Amino acid sequence: MYQYINPILQALFAGIFTWGLTAIGSAFIFATKDFNQKIFDCMLGFAGGVMLAASYWSLLAPAIEMSSHLGKFAWLPTSLGLLLGAIFLRIIDKILPHLHLGFSKKESEGLKTSWQSSILLVLAITLHNIPEGLAVGVAIGAMVLGLPEATFASTLALTVGIGIQNIPEGFAVSVSMRREGLSQLKSFWYGQLSGIVEPIAALIGVGTILWMRTLLPYALGFAAGAMIFVVVEEVIPESQRNNNADLATAGTILGFLVMMILDVAFG
Repeated sequence: MYQYINPILQALFAGIFTWGLTAIGSAFIFATKDFNQKIFDCMLGFAGGVMLAASYWSLLAPAIEMSSHLGKFAWLPTSLGLLLGAIFLRIIDKILPHLHLGFSKKESEGLKTSWQSSILLVLAITLHNIPEGLAVGVAIGAMVLGLPEATFASTLALTVGIGIQNIPEGFAVSVSMRREGLSQLKSFWYGQLSGIVEPIAALIGVGTILWMRTLLPYALGFAAGAMIFVVVEEVIPESQRNNNADLATAGTILGFLVMMILDVAFG
């Protein structure tokens, strides 16, 4: 059935789906009175594990397979894309004002600004969500082009996996907003708002692939590099900041396992 739906619309729907699960996670703030740091850190670890697994199973492995015709240089397009993705996120990380979860305002990164902590926190999660949206869009583009390495099932697994990890991510943002003294309603609003970039990034991803098919292995590597950068530079350090390293690590392994099972089972 997906063959009859415009690929731009497919990417838009997929991005709205992952954004919607971010909103569902944010909505848990209405049912939460007491905050448990251990659960919070475990959830962050879970999100990081999903992103790491998705980077390999749904992005890097298919990209390398697509470049197999290059023989012993099959690794080159994917590697170059991965490096560019990490560099791109590093540049945004240095420019975009943002504040990581659980950090004080004086520890904010990017260009200096007088913006409130709540805005800086939302921008930090928005930064997380850019590569996720790109990954979904690029995967849909590959599927629409009919490449054997990019099936509907594997694309669905990637979208569902990213959506699942957006639930704890959305909750994490809302909890952080609540800690800043915002009301439950405002905490929810900012939490779900952090996911709005995903449909936009998904549209950019699918549009790029449909415009230039030859970029596909590079684009898959780019999305993976951007996600790996976010996980290593931000998500995992945040999850282990409060002396809950064992729980956070367990969450990371569980998240990786869930995403791996989804990809292998669907694919």
